Amino acid sequence: MLPKAHKLSSSADFRQTMRSGARAGSRTVVVHLRARTETAIIGGPRFGLVVSKQVGNAVARHSLSRKLRHVCFAARGDLDRSYDIVVRALPPAAAATCAELADDVSSCIDRARRKLPVTPGPELR
Repeated sequence: MLPKAHKLSSSADFRQTMRSGARAGSRTVVVHLRARTETAIIGGPRFGLVVSKQVGNAVARHSLSRKLRHVCFAARGDLDRSYDIVVRALPPAAAATCAELADDVSSCIDRARRKLPVTPGPELR
């Protein structure tokens, strides 16, 4: 289970990340990534999961959600605290192993991170 500091909780956060963030997809997942710009960032990186009925029945969805939470929990150490990430599962994800999901999520996060606009740090301004 993800700690509260690493969860996207409001629908507004989900919506903003999916609309204004960078996106990258694979066979099993689509990752939306957005860098928060608040001056005081609490917690993070924050993850949100979207597992729709297209993936399968309730048992399949809950099983996939547990796998994705595990993958996100493992990936959080390598990411900047300011990131909000929404992982949307596609139907082939139901048959994927945890290792396949981990590879797909990490590669999608890397590709989405490269699509984010680079803002100069204080030393470059």
